[in-house]
Amino acid sequence: MNEDFMLRAIEIARESLSEPGALPYGAVVVKDGAIIGEGLNRSHGKFDPTSHGEVEAIRDACKRLGTPTLPGCDLYTSCEPCSMCVATMHIAGIERLYYASTIAESAVFFRRLAEHDPKWSRRMSALELQREVGLPMDQRAMPAERLLGELGQEVFDDFVARVS
Repeated sequence: MNEDFMLRAIEIARESLSEPGALPYGAVVVKDGAIIGEGLNRSHGKFDPTSHGEVEAIRDACKRLGTPTLPGCDLYTSCEPCSMCVATMHIAGIERLYYASTIAESAVFFRRLAEHDPKWSRRMSALELQREVGLPMDQRAMPAERLLGELGQEVFDDFVARVS
């Protein structure tokens, strides 16, 4: 672990203080002792709920390397990541995670923001999301229904046949 990488992630998070639409969540992707991707949460500025610091750092690293996977890479983030970001890290093949603040501290941050301005109220906190995504589909709060499963499977089968 290199504290300089965490300091950079926190420095990126601090950039949110002067950037409208940004939130204080920064991250860096590191490979072979060098930063290869950086990201800041710009979800409100971009009107993109997936624009979290970790996801943006992974996007940046993948683009720089010209690959959708990041074997041999570590991720340093200013706050323990939400479930979406953890899933993205697994899909990209991030090998190790380092974080500063906890997801519980992030929940307190959002409660404090909401006290000042209701636009910061969230339907579901990162802690609640963490519990929710681990449930089987039929036990989740969001109703879900399977439709046309056979046709969806046909596309998979056709794709495999095309590459075979």
